[in-house]
Amino acid sequence: MTGRLPPLEIMRHLVAFPTVSRDTNLPLIDWVEAYLASHGITAHRHLHPDQPKAALFAHVGPWEEGAIVLSGHTDVVPVDGQPWDSDPFEVTERNGKYYGRGTCDMKGFDALAIWALVEAKYSGLSRPLQIALSFDEEIGCTGAPPMIAAMQPVLPKGAAVIVGEPSMMQAVSGHKGGTGFDTHVRGFEVHSSLLDRGVNAIMYGAKLIDWANEVNAANRSAPPGPLAAAFDPPYTTAHVGVIEGGTAHNITAKDCRFAMDFRVVPGEEKAEWEARYREKVAQVQALMQAVVPETRIEISERFDVPALAPEVEGAAEALVRSLTGDNAVHVVSYATEAGQFQEAGYSAVICGPGDIAQAHQPNEYISKAQFEAGHGFMQRLVARLCA
Repeated sequence: MTGRLPPLEIMRHLVAFPTVSRDTNLPLIDWVEAYLASHGITAHRHLHPDQPKAALFAHVGPWEEGAIVLSGHTDVVPVDGQPWDSDPFEVTERNGKYYGRGTCDMKGFDALAIWALVEAKYSGLSRPLQIALSFDEEIGCTGAPPMIAAMQPVLPKGAAVIVGEPSMMQAVSGHKGGTGFDTHVRGFEVHSSLLDRGVNAIMYGAKLIDWANEVNAANRSAPPGPLAAAFDPPYTTAHVGVIEGGTAHNITAKDCRFAMDFRVVPGEEKAEWEARYREKVAQVQALMQAVVPETRIEISERFDVPALAPEVEGAAEALVRSLTGDNAVHVVSYATEAGQFQEAGYSAVICGPGDIAQAHQPNEYISKAQFEAGHGFMQRLVARLCA
């Protein structure tokens, strides 16, 4: 594997690995590591402690601090039940688009980053370039923090991180943070004709879900803070997307499970929203225990992703703007690993090819024009690092 592959061929290889978050990503990591090694680039792994997964990071150029870091994730969301018109794990080109799971989110960027690292190896860099490929981004950005920590003693500290989530090659300087809590309401079963003697876990869980509706209504009507105003919507939101519970229509539900998630605008503390939720949980639990003392509500943190706060004269944002010519202000409401890099002391920005509207969709695609725009960006980046 000594040839220098073009970005499209690299993307074809990456998409062919079905790295759904619930499954292993090691075959993909094996391929990337071998490809980089064939060009004299040493890659390092950080292994998941309990599952067959790994992150990978590498460095080219002068062995010194100040690298530009190209950051992407290797996992993708499932295709189960989605009506695809072609094999989701094969890149199919038609009508000026490259179809395949992950082409947009975000193996297209990963392929471009791998291409750039190899090209940089042969280009005589005066400033170093690094790549960081994580796992488990799609289930709460849980793989990036240990990867970032593992990079510190192995590679010289980078200065600026470009997280290549699909942004239509725009410089996105801020995103909301996210935190979520698995919630298990444990009720008490009786026949539904004796409703007042039981504790229906679903109906008490509904009190927490309705609290989320109240929170959203209150936040929507309040004037947004200065950092929140640029977001859509310009406030913190609470959301429940999946709920399960109960055994029969004529039995008060013994169990109810759901996840309460918050998307928190910069300038607000996730810990404050956790405290508010725990306070509401305690109130509802007290109502349950007044009927049957052994009932309870258990909550546990599911994920915790910091916001990306716009930086004053941020190095990463300035670099991306100089390479794209984009001078507008862009923020997004979804969370990424950029906030985690920023929290670890890096300047961070989001910039990648493709439209986030295509992420996770059946027949996911990245347009050929966007992929080529990403390629041009990487060519200019490598040239800049050689100057």
